[in-house]
Amino acid sequence: MGIVAGLESSAEYTRIVVCDADSGAVVKQGYAEHPAERDDPQSWLMSLGSAAGSGQFADVEAIGVAAQQQGLIPLDSAGHPVRAALLGNDRRMQPAAADLVDALGGRHAWAEAVGAVPEAGHPVSKLRWLARSEPQTAARVAEVLQPHDWLVWQLLARPPRRTTDRGEASGTGYWSAAQGAYRPDLVELALGHQVALPEVLAPAEPAGRTPEGLLISAGTGETMAAALGLGLGMGDAVMSLGASGSVCAVHHEPLTDPSGTITSYADATGLHMPAVRTVNATRVLRGAAELLGTDVKGLSELAQRSTPGAYGLVLLPYLEGEQTPQLPHTAGSLHGLRRESMKPEHLARAAVEGMLCGLADALDVLRGRGVQVRRLFLLGPAAELPAVQEAAPVLFGTRVVVPRPADYTAIGAARQAAWTVRGGAQPPHWPAAECEVFEPGEGLAAGQAVRQQYVTVRDEIHPEAFED
Repeated sequence: MGIVAGLESSAEYTRIVVCDADSGAVVKQGYAEHPAERDDPQSWLMSLGSAAGSGQFADVEAIGVAAQQQGLIPLDSAGHPVRAALLGNDRRMQPAAADLVDALGGRHAWAEAVGAVPEAGHPVSKLRWLARSEPQTAARVAEVLQPHDWLVWQLLARPPRRTTDRGEASGTGYWSAAQGAYRPDLVELALGHQVALPEVLAPAEPAGRTPEGLLISAGTGETMAAALGLGLGMGDAVMSLGASGSVCAVHHEPLTDPSGTITSYADATGLHMPAVRTVNATRVLRGAAELLGTDVKGLSELAQRSTPGAYGLVLLPYLEGEQTPQLPHTAGSLHGLRRESMKPEHLARAAVEGMLCGLADALDVLRGRGVQVRRLFLLGPAAELPAVQEAAPVLFGTRVVVPRPADYTAIGAARQAAWTVRGGAQPPHWPAAECEVFEPGEGLAAGQAVRQQYVTVRDEIHPEAFED
């Protein structure tokens, strides 16, 4: 029986799980918050050390590393950071992203080149921002790494070889999942000169060994590691309910979308994870809850006092503009007000249904490209709300599963480490995540009617957004 460890380095903390390599059972855990500034890579290392303690890695054969995605650590020719890390959620890069879209000839050109249109989060946009905002610093950049790449490099005692994996590379904006190759010309377009880029490893390929002989697997990004930890396969999709929303699915090939609505990510197993994002998700629930003088749990209770369709109320959830559909400058709107519908419970129901129908639009983008969805994993605190669990299966027209809380990202990193040790064409079989399952059942017809009610209002108000 072997022992492996998975390390999750998020924007705020480091979490470690130590697992039995054969069964996946968690035998030890560690946790520590980053002690200094979140954009300081040394802080990530310090929290790693705290989370590991003195004996966390005792008897461990291999470590997998998963980390926050789309951060950028620019290094000079000696391998030293030229500035603090630029994190994935840094919104300052939005103008730089728009500049890059124009520089290559539009959204279609980017989608064809790398399967993604630059947004503020992409490292390619951060390089453009550096070149425009800090030109002297930009001139010193000789190579670039993402957080997971950097942590692996540190664990290996900074060898000459720098590595990454397909999952992380596919989020840079300068690596194509379809071609399996970098586009150095896009790095030069963004930064003004070429830089060294990490070698992209195959899913079960090791990054190397520590000076103590500990095997380090390729590692990956948080999303890809969580997919491994959940045990996702073909026919599975994941919907994440944060302030904004996203839907991604396991697919056998990359998807090139001329509009750039689909981002063509790779996963950590050799497959692909096409993704579609919405700007608005639980912010819709929070806003409606505040309007009604309650919280999201109270909103859910109110919504359950209403009925499907909310007495004709339809909320278009575009509170911050929207990306899917492309309506960046619009606002949300409420339709169907009548005297009998002007009650708190109906507004609450309309908020829940509006949020989910907006996400159903994102899911339909993937389905329209041939992505099969047999199970939809619902993640985020809003997934625990009874009103969401009741409405989601009938509005999405598929089985919805809500995993019980667990450290899926760190578990996925550990599973990758076990795969690297054991070898083989597929990751080791570990027990599937424990989930609560919700079926469409007899409410499917009512759900389809609610969705049609939403679509009718949506297309009447924004016909331009869904023109072919």
